[in-house]
Amino acid sequence: MNSRRDFLATSGLVVGGALLSPLAALSNEEKSNDKTASEDTKTKKKKRLAMIGCGHRGTGMWGEKVVKGFSEYVEFVGLCDPNPGRVEHAKKRMQIPNCAGYTDFEKMMSEQKPDTLLVMTVDGFHHQYIIRGMELGADIVTEKPMTTDETKCQAILDAEKKYGKKVTVTFNYRYSPHRQIMWEHLRKGTIGKLTSVDFHWYLDTKHGADYFRRWHRLREFSGSLLVHKSTHHFDLLNWWIDSDPTEVFAYGDLDFYGKKGPFRAENCRTCPHTKECNYYTDITKNQYFMDLYVANEKYDGYLRDGCVFKNDINIFDKMCASIKYANGVQTSYSLTAYAPYEGYRIKFNGTEGVMEAWIQESNPTYLGNFDEIVITHNYTGKRDFIHVPQAEGHGGGDDILLNKIFNPNVTEDNYHQAASVRDGALSILVGIAARNSIDTGKPVKIGELTSIQPEVKKKYVGV
Repeated sequence: MNSRRDFLATSGLVVGGALLSPLAALSNEEKSNDKTASEDTKTKKKKRLAMIGCGHRGTGMWGEKVVKGFSEYVEFVGLCDPNPGRVEHAKKRMQIPNCAGYTDFEKMMSEQKPDTLLVMTVDGFHHQYIIRGMELGADIVTEKPMTTDETKCQAILDAEKKYGKKVTVTFNYRYSPHRQIMWEHLRKGTIGKLTSVDFHWYLDTKHGADYFRRWHRLREFSGSLLVHKSTHHFDLLNWWIDSDPTEVFAYGDLDFYGKKGPFRAENCRTCPHTKECNYYTDITKNQYFMDLYVANEKYDGYLRDGCVFKNDINIFDKMCASIKYANGVQTSYSLTAYAPYEGYRIKFNGTEGVMEAWIQESNPTYLGNFDEIVITHNYTGKRDFIHVPQAEGHGGGDDILLNKIFNPNVTEDNYHQAASVRDGALSILVGIAARNSIDTGKPVKIGELTSIQPEVKKKYVGV
């Protein structure tokens, strides 16, 4: 007989409202130690932060949240963006009016000499600032993806070794509690030896379409969604499977947006087809976007409400890949950018059963206020249902990640969630290999892209 029960008590996780706290992952003893350490930290010098890239992601999660949550440990000494209007907007939103603002990166680094540089620019330029930042003496915290092609990736790997600095890639999805529970059960052998994974991600016609409005629509900026978006998913696979990817074969096409559209314009505000277009968006109703983007178009011409049917769109909107791992696990992956809902389905197939989840991010309460993981055991057919309370910020991962990066008293990494430059490289290399495979029609070996050679057992930070 099937049982429907929570496994939260056996997972070792703090549940309920505590998941929303940056200290949720800490035990009572660790919290006590953290409090004592915090008192000591007050007498120490704060870490100096600078940020390049003052768009939505930079000024929000990496700006406003860091200022509000971690000013005890860090301080922003410089903000830089080629668009001066966005720099000023960032200072206001982050409530740091006295922070120095720049449009010249070299000048900021020379004058402020930050300990850590946050790289939050357009993906295609990450490598420039990561490498130069290390050369000028800063550790790096970079948004995913670390970069967009194998040549830039190798340059970053070489620079980290040359300059002896540290690159941290911000994979917040690793830190969400329900994904952590899946990692734990895979480590425990709940479904026996893992043999294959089916992983399918769906972007809806709101969020998915948004990638085709913005700079992401151009491969030279984003590397395609196989790099910009799927890097999250490939990193999760690498982390869950506990091995390195070795070979990728993929298909992809632009089937819905871009030239496939029935009509087009430069952007929604100037479009004559607003009444007949299902993708019309009125940016004037979003005051935040008006202040951040529209008010600053005069500096660089960037349109946040670009047409999703522009002829210059050169990324895929449907893609699938087969990925082989060094430990023998096989993975089937797909990404669709025009689904009616947002979320993913995943199924881990093992010798003793399967573990699966269907997460609908665009309709998070379709089951209740929890995410569900289902484990079905071979031979008996018995099912265990694990219910994980939902939390804001990428499934509750954002706050835990920020605490890990900016709170110097948090040093434990029991679930190997901290992502190194090697992790960042392997996640993008899967997407790069998939993109190259689509272009050539041939399978691509990960070990032929950079100096990183896949290992049967994953190499974690500090291991």
